[in-house]
Amino acid sequence: MTSPLQILNNPFLNKGTGFTMEERTELGIAGLLPPKVQTLEEQADQTYQQYLSKPSDLEKRLFLMEIFNTNHTLFYYLFSQHVVEFMPIVYDPTIADTIENYSELFVDPQNAVYLSIDQPDTIESALKAGADGRDIQLIVVTDSEGILGIGDWGTNGVDIAVGKLMVYTAAAGVNPENVLPVVLDTGTNNQTLLDDPLYLGNRHPRVRGEKFYSFVDQFVQKAEGLFPNLYLHWEDFGRENAANILDKYKNEITTFNDDIQGTGIIALAAVLGAMNITKEKITDQTYLCFGAGSAGAGIANRMYEEMRQEGLSEADARKRFYLVDKQGLLFDDMDDLTPEQKPFARQRSEFDNADDLKDLLSVVKTIHPTIMVGTSTQPGSFTEEIVKEMAAHTERPIIFPLSNPTKLAEAKAEDLLAWTDGKALIATGIPVAPVEYKGVTYEIGQANNALVYPGLGLGTIAATAKLLNDEMISAAAHSLGGIVDSSQPGAAVLPPVSQLTKFSETVAIATGQSAIDQGITKQPVTDIKAAIEELKWTPKY
Repeated sequence: MTSPLQILNNPFLNKGTGFTMEERTELGIAGLLPPKVQTLEEQADQTYQQYLSKPSDLEKRLFLMEIFNTNHTLFYYLFSQHVVEFMPIVYDPTIADTIENYSELFVDPQNAVYLSIDQPDTIESALKAGADGRDIQLIVVTDSEGILGIGDWGTNGVDIAVGKLMVYTAAAGVNPENVLPVVLDTGTNNQTLLDDPLYLGNRHPRVRGEKFYSFVDQFVQKAEGLFPNLYLHWEDFGRENAANILDKYKNEITTFNDDIQGTGIIALAAVLGAMNITKEKITDQTYLCFGAGSAGAGIANRMYEEMRQEGLSEADARKRFYLVDKQGLLFDDMDDLTPEQKPFARQRSEFDNADDLKDLLSVVKTIHPTIMVGTSTQPGSFTEEIVKEMAAHTERPIIFPLSNPTKLAEAKAEDLLAWTDGKALIATGIPVAPVEYKGVTYEIGQANNALVYPGLGLGTIAATAKLLNDEMISAAAHSLGGIVDSSQPGAAVLPPVSQLTKFSETVAIATGQSAIDQGITKQPVTDIKAAIEELKWTPKY
């Protein structure tokens, strides 16, 4: 039996001053709270005023996490009232600050599970204890090697799993009782953390190779065994491992990698939005990726798959892609290409100046891209000279500086508009206010995975899909089209975050219907809209 104090200390059960007098008597908590009974709305108003008093975004996030740790219903109700304002506080970019300082700021484990490669025998018991009898349908797991654009943060990266799950609930109504954040602590190569006496993770370099993959596999097998209806979301694994892990499991279990697939979906949706504005075909575009890690290669692959679906042959589709990384343009004779980069590597014989293609400007001058996507984490790398060179050869240059947080973005939206005389079609990886230029207000689309992954997960879970495949992913990307009025001057290539809950449902319906149409559901689902509505959770007492 749950004791009175356990009720008040359980964020899934606690209502604080929202408990009625009858509930207080029945639960044995009468006298353990101030006598005033508040409505959820009153609690939210009071809490929001406290939030506004905080002097910085970091302080605001820490305060909201206190509410989350205390009362999930109040937290999510408040979040639902202030989605646009809270998104950059609860998630990116402010979450980067809390990750970098996680050990120093640690107060509460926030219902997360910390799995250590040094103690693999505790995987099952830890997952079972973390679930605490709850029906876990969604796990976000990270090993924190490639957090956002800030790199390796070891156990500190658990915050990214917690934050991702918050967005699943706020955007798509995934029940917080059915989710579990997990961090796989396999060590860290961040010397700052290893030297920090307050660091809470394993104090040794990252474990690589067979031992690492065995540990991951043990986690997958235990999680799948404990939670038979599981949707497993991989987050911020390093480029050496991310694609390997996804490729191993994607045809066996219902699984998703946000950095590889989610970023690809939202970037494709943004390109499709740009095509709605320019009235061009995606199959006519020349695509340049700057920063060919997991995200960059994942986006390129999603664009390639779309071109194939639109009728291009494999060879013709490949010819439209150019990937630039730290070596310059990627060529097939380079011995340090990742498996994800190799399909897009070019032959030197294609170019008279192949040896000169070692920087972004040289490549832009040579290939004349119509789409340029940045996932490099190299701030300011889309320079005025590069952008003007691109704009000289295409009427509406499509430019997406997607690196985040803000300090790592390849360019600022206002600069891109000025350098192209308002012609650039822009999506950023961070929230950007509308830009005024020559009497036109330009709405800047945020290529935020949060526009897609919550609905993708909800639809997959509601349909009881056995797998998440390319057809479902393509349906999700296409479903965002038509939400923005592309005929308006300054129209954005993506819908705004203010419509997050609306288009999360749109994505969920498209994703789930695709699974049903393909016949890949575990259970018969005839009405995906009804299945989604039955599954959705709303914050109320």
